[in-house]
Amino acid sequence: MAFLALASAVLSALLALAVFRVPAWACLLCFTTYSERFRLCQMFVGMQSPKLKKCEEAFTAAFQGLSDAEINYDERSHLHDAFTQMTHGLQELAAAQGSFEVAFPDAAEKMKTVITQLKEAQACIPPCGLQEFARRFLCKGCYSRVCDLPLDCPVQDVTVTRGDQAMFSCIVNFKLPKEEITYSWKFARGGLRTQDLSYFRDVPRAEGYLARIRPAQLTHRGTFSCEIKQDQRPLARLYFFLNVTGPPPRAETELQASFREVLRWAPRDAELIEPWRPSLGELLARPEALTPSNLFLLAALGALASVCATLLVWMFFEWYCSGS
Repeated sequence: MAFLALASAVLSALLALAVFRVPAWACLLCFTTYSERFRLCQMFVGMQSPKLKKCEEAFTAAFQGLSDAEINYDERSHLHDAFTQMTHGLQELAAAQGSFEVAFPDAAEKMKTVITQLKEAQACIPPCGLQEFARRFLCKGCYSRVCDLPLDCPVQDVTVTRGDQAMFSCIVNFKLPKEEITYSWKFARGGLRTQDLSYFRDVPRAEGYLARIRPAQLTHRGTFSCEIKQDQRPLARLYFFLNVTGPPPRAETELQASFREVLRWAPRDAELIEPWRPSLGELLARPEALTPSNLFLLAALGALASVCATLLVWMFFEWYCSGS
């Protein structure tokens, strides 16, 4: 008996592969099971009817138009619910002695309408990054995929005069998840322009998407890298090649330069990039600097200024009235 049960299961599987062969890997197969589809046909034509195979083939043929459908990955649950409702509707038609030759094409057309009304996936934005908001679900194979773009973004050139400030913005042109986003900075010294991670060393003090060096010196010439992660998963790596131009100070001799090199003239990696604490002018000039904490700080300063102004007006009014 066990052997017969195993043989029956194998034959059912082979039958499913024969009837629902590629390119029939449509949305129908992703969101319904073979047993559900077979049971529907049994309800339409009978448990042991010779029309069972014809019913199954008609079911597959009706949904061939959905074999290449692609949907927003986040819309999978909505589409699954729509197929569940479709299955219940077909069961009701079968119970009412309806015809599968009419019911299946009609159900397929309704599902096409449902798919067109789903929220579309965002387009991939080149040139780089793991863009989760553009992830798509492919019915032809029942799998998802993201944009075929590299993690490494092209190197950006930043040129500053020696002694000035160098600013780096680790910002991508695609939408990032809202939670668990971290930024880590690395530096490849020696004037290297590279994306080879083996040349980079961590810059521990640097954190956040904005970083700066001041004053920029010739020893800072090289490539800086910022890696964006979500829960330890890399989303993008940005590179900035810093070119520091300009001669050394006029009064500095070669001996003085060597002496200053010994006296920590060249900054250590841990002191290479300082955390960016923007001034009020920088906050107003750079919209990306208006983080929630900075906005709260500005609101607090505004409220304090308003209270002080009100107090001064009240004191002046009291003084004026007492003089009168």
